[in-house]
Amino acid sequence: MTLWTRTAHFILPLAMAIGGCTMNTEVGAAAPPDSAASTGAADEALYMQRYEAQQKAAIAGGGLPAYDPLEPVRGASPYQPLPVGPARIDASPLQKAEQFARERNSSAFLVWHDGALVQESYFGEADRDYLINAKSLAKPLTAIIVGRAIQQGHIKSLDQPVADFITEWKSDPGKSKILIRHLLDMRSGLLPQGFGGGPENVLNRAYLHPRHDEVIINEYPLVNEPGSRYEYANANSELVAPVIERATGQRYHDYVSDALLIPIGAQGGTVWVNRPGGVAHAGCCIQLPGQTWVRLGILLLNDGVWEGERLLPDGYVNAMRTPTKENPHAGLGVWVAGDYVESRGPLHPSMEAGKTLHSEPYADRDLFLFDGNGNQVVYIVPSQRLIIVRTGDRPPKDKPWDNSYIPNLVINAIKRGPDEPQPVPQEGK
Repeated sequence: MTLWTRTAHFILPLAMAIGGCTMNTEVGAAAPPDSAASTGAADEALYMQRYEAQQKAAIAGGGLPAYDPLEPVRGASPYQPLPVGPARIDASPLQKAEQFARERNSSAFLVWHDGALVQESYFGEADRDYLINAKSLAKPLTAIIVGRAIQQGHIKSLDQPVADFITEWKSDPGKSKILIRHLLDMRSGLLPQGFGGGPENVLNRAYLHPRHDEVIINEYPLVNEPGSRYEYANANSELVAPVIERATGQRYHDYVSDALLIPIGAQGGTVWVNRPGGVAHAGCCIQLPGQTWVRLGILLLNDGVWEGERLLPDGYVNAMRTPTKENPHAGLGVWVAGDYVESRGPLHPSMEAGKTLHSEPYADRDLFLFDGNGNQVVYIVPSQRLIIVRTGDRPPKDKPWDNSYIPNLVINAIKRGPDEPQPVPQEGK
């Protein structure tokens, strides 16, 4: 069995956060079978190939090399890079922040402040056009695109039942209670993420199956009352793709392009679809350049307005930044400062696995962030007109990531005028 890669940087971990790849084009693009039964058999055979490849990669201690099939995600054309401006940030702390990123397997490190890029560094083979494997940075994108669909009238509100779109759930006494917001704040009640076990395990099928959307809709179990408990699950974000497709009549990645990336002048990229012409993986598997993530940060920093046009509903960004009582550090697809804790991870707050160090409180409690697998982060600090992006692979064990080090260096190094707001530190410690 042959694995292949379209771009060598799609190296993906086998972990609780999503990661993996599909098989080569000949398998994925096989001629349509003659019957539903043969279609099902072909799907199951492809699923097993993907599962076996994932297991082989896990034994070797690495991730699979590629997503396949990939489809294009259109962006603005021609692309106009973000403006570059003189830094009102002391040079030495900015250099220390860049060095910290450089030493931790980063592909890109960008700092935008008050209207201009003041730092744009790429490492290894990366450059401005390099397609970054978003991993779970894709999850806040699902929250943004839901907001876009609400603004355009395709979805009524965050409190609309998911079953209005996933009509298969209409008669289900539990799943019919899941609201749109529950997919974004991880309170759907669906089975939480964990290690998949054997090929029959629904966690593996929900990721690797060429009809993964149907697996999640029809096979994925509800284990808690919707709205009652925070539990991190890739299935929540993956469900956004079929919801958007049924709400808008467009394929997920086409709507992302037309409704979001092109209006904000962003570069496009690629996305993994479960089969040729199939459904995009919304929870993990979009590849976009570094400046696109900066632009998404700018949109949220500006309360959903881009160059005078409101793209997200009034108050929607505030809703994204508002945590629930079930997890005081999680909003809608984003993480919020809240009260200081030394370590925080994506799983239920009571669980110790997968937590990231915060060596000190954030220098500004206004900070919120996208936080993806491998310590890929987009820090957004509206009060300081500041966005910081770090992408790349997981840092080496002897140089662990510290989620407060870079933003604190940069926030404290800003040269402020007498009328500019001073940072108000995160409470705690």
